[in-house]
Amino acid sequence: MKFPIVAAYAASVLSTAGLVAGDPNVIQVRAEDLQVRKHGGHSFKISQIFNHKYQHKVKGKGIRDVAKVYQKFNMEFPDHLRQALIRVFGDLGLKVPGNINALNNGLFGPSETVGNQGEVVSTPVQFDVQYLAPVQIGTPPQTVNMNFDTGSSDLWVFSSDTPAKQRNGQKIYNMTESTTAGRVDGHVWRISYGDGSSSSGNVYTDKVSIGGVEVEKQAVEVATHVSNSFTNDAASSGLVGLAFDSINQVSPRKQKTFFGNAIEDLAMPLFSANLNKAEPGNYNFGFLDTTEFVGPISFVDVDSSKGFWQFEATGFTLPASNCTESNNKTGVFQSVPHTGIADTGTTLLMLPQPIVDAYYTQIAKARSDNNYGGYVFPCNADLPDLILHIGSYQARLTGDLIKYAPADTDDFATAKWCYGGLQSSQGFPFAIYGDIFFKSQFVVFQGGELDKNDWSKGAKLGFAAKPGTELPKETKVAQDILPINNVTSILSRRRTGGASSRRTD
Repeated sequence: MKFPIVAAYAASVLSTAGLVAGDPNVIQVRAEDLQVRKHGGHSFKISQIFNHKYQHKVKGKGIRDVAKVYQKFNMEFPDHLRQALIRVFGDLGLKVPGNINALNNGLFGPSETVGNQGEVVSTPVQFDVQYLAPVQIGTPPQTVNMNFDTGSSDLWVFSSDTPAKQRNGQKIYNMTESTTAGRVDGHVWRISYGDGSSSSGNVYTDKVSIGGVEVEKQAVEVATHVSNSFTNDAASSGLVGLAFDSINQVSPRKQKTFFGNAIEDLAMPLFSANLNKAEPGNYNFGFLDTTEFVGPISFVDVDSSKGFWQFEATGFTLPASNCTESNNKTGVFQSVPHTGIADTGTTLLMLPQPIVDAYYTQIAKARSDNNYGGYVFPCNADLPDLILHIGSYQARLTGDLIKYAPADTDDFATAKWCYGGLQSSQGFPFAIYGDIFFKSQFVVFQGGELDKNDWSKGAKLGFAAKPGTELPKETKVAQDILPINNVTSILSRRRTGGASSRRTD
């Protein structure tokens, strides 16, 4: 299969008619104005993976996935969420996981649990918990299925050094069977989590190939110890971190990510995430597939100083068609400036409390319920859309994406209450634009060094609508900016109530 190949835009392109000036921090680029940057590259597509191993009880899945976010970012776990978790594990007849002292201190224990170009197809498992993709390591190549995570920066894998009791059917990487593997003497890695648990091990370099994109001496962090949260996840053999090198956890010298090593050999210095609900998605490295998005791509600068794909967002709109008696501010842009990160390693969309509250006021009987550890709503509710503003760019999330998991039973068919895929980021240093957001938007991650004289260079995020998620033509956002204190005054009343390949030449 052939893919349209477009390239990173050059500085000269920015002055052409193909660019539409948006907000000061947003530049829109039409796909037809992008040009090939590096000729002679390859494109690959790897067939989808269907994961037959991943099975688990799903009651309480929503709160458990919120807990994973707290765990991942090493955040203190609020007491009401901790209590909700204890109830969930009790209902499931499972032992409460994690360090008891950590739990008593409000922390959560372990959860259960592509010059070349490449496209890796990823397939969701039950409730879209994971998107796995094949990664080849070593010579001859050993194929393992891994999670792609733009919220971390380590490529670590279950290995022949991982104790047998900490393995649960995962495919492992055996360094001794690779002729290109080499130990990085004196280097180790360790990732700590909010419950006091950790994963750790030694560091090797070896050949790593993802979708035909090959790095000869990629740092591969082999696990000699893994947290139970990963042991219990029999489907995945590890993580491919795609954030910035600065948060890599190898010491004494941090190592480059796969993308950091591969970027110079890519036709474009970027990769894209095209994730879908309940059907295969994909990551493209070094090229953009114009069939995966509609309209121009809106690029914004990234602040990589903290190691994440961090950007600034401006607020939200509740489409006028969503108007209810309890919320007459629909169709008006509501200003809630906030910092967010684009994180494919988080399943949920976690936004500032005022946005979350305002959204759920539109749904009859929706409530923030401590017993469920977040917002729930009747499963038969017709969920409204939500428009998120990133400068002048407007991202439409259709309501069906917010219906995330059954809350009171283990099956949508029998559940009366459902858990929302949109939850609060209160207490976090940033909002987390996770997979709920990615299922509605085509997202481009551009790397490279910043050039003050050339806006087109340096780290950026690009956003575009996916087919079916464009803003309806009748959608008109009022020019009035509604201060957020007006929003919260409304909400306070509500809360009291309740691969083939081709070469491009």
